Order: sequence, then C-alpha cells, then structure tokens
Amino acid sequence: MTCTYWIFATPRRERSRATSSGFTLMELLIVISIIVILMLIAIPTANTIRKHTDEVSAQKSLQTIEQAQSMYATNYPVNGFACTLQALAGESTAGPPSPTSAQLISGQLTTGIKDGYIFSITNCTKVTVNNTDRVTGYVLTAVPATPGKTGDRGFCVESGGPIKMDPAGGSNCTQMVQ
Repeated sequence: MTCTYWIFATPRRERSRATSSGFTLMELLIVISIIVILMLIAIPTANTIRKHTDEVSAQKSLQTIEQAQSMYATNYPVNGFACTLQALAGESTAGPPSPTSAQLISGQLTTGIKDGYIFSITNCTKVTVNNTDRVTGYVLTAVPATPGKTGDRGFCVESGGPIKMDPAGGSNCTQMVQ
C-alpha cells in the first residue's frame, strides 16, 4: 500500500502556460497575415467597382443633361439650346425660370463636376435669326477628373445623338457605348 499511497501523494503539476487563456503570438500573426492577404485582394476590386459606378453615373448624367437641353429648346425656342450648364441650372428661390437660369438641372451637375467626372457643353453651333443668336447644335462631354482613378473612358453626346465614348479618357469620342 505504500506504493499506492506514494502515487496519490505526489502533487499534481500545475497547468502549463501554453494552456492558459488567450492567444499566442504565433496565432495572432497568422490571423493578421490572413487579414492583410484578404485586403490586398479586395482593394483593387473595390477600385474597379468604383470606377465602373462613376462611369455609369457619368452616362446617366449625360442623359439627364440631354433631356434638360430638349426641355430648354422647347421652353425657349428663340434661344435654341443652352451653351452652358449654368443656363440649364438655377435655384427656384432666385425667381422664375429664364433663359440664363432655366432651373432644369440641379445638384452637382450645376457645378460641372459629379462622381469624379467633369461635364461641359462645347462646340455650340449658332445661327443668327432677327439679330438673335439661336443655338442649333452642341456637344456634351464627360471626362474623368483623374483618368485611371475616377474613370477610364470619356463620354460625349452630339445634339440628341447616342452616347459615344473615348477609351483613352478624353473627349475624342468615336466608339458607341455598349
């Protein structure tokens, strides 16, 4: 019995430090490494998605400006089309609509910069009728503010025509948007 007594009388060892609560340094480094790898995969994808959404927004904004041009020509037939975004814009608190402030577009489009694209009305074609200039044609352009970052393609619309694009990000639009 003394042997049995001796086995039971031996003090048990304390739990080792490895089984204490918490994470080891190696476990933390592995988790951090996995997070960094996932971020490196996700960030380029997020930038591509952002560029795509900016390009879609630019196309929709050009459609909005095109509709405003059509309404402007209907409301002010003597003037024809507007040659500036400011003529299409305007605040209702500034008084009634006029040819210089038609109140047809609002928001960021009035400034000419929206979602990483710069918008402008160019190449206005004028005809003089009864000593009054009437705009009969124009080109709407939307080019990326920072090519490669806010968008890769530039977009254009010629007086009621379809939206075309410049794959180089400029305003030399020759290809149809698909």
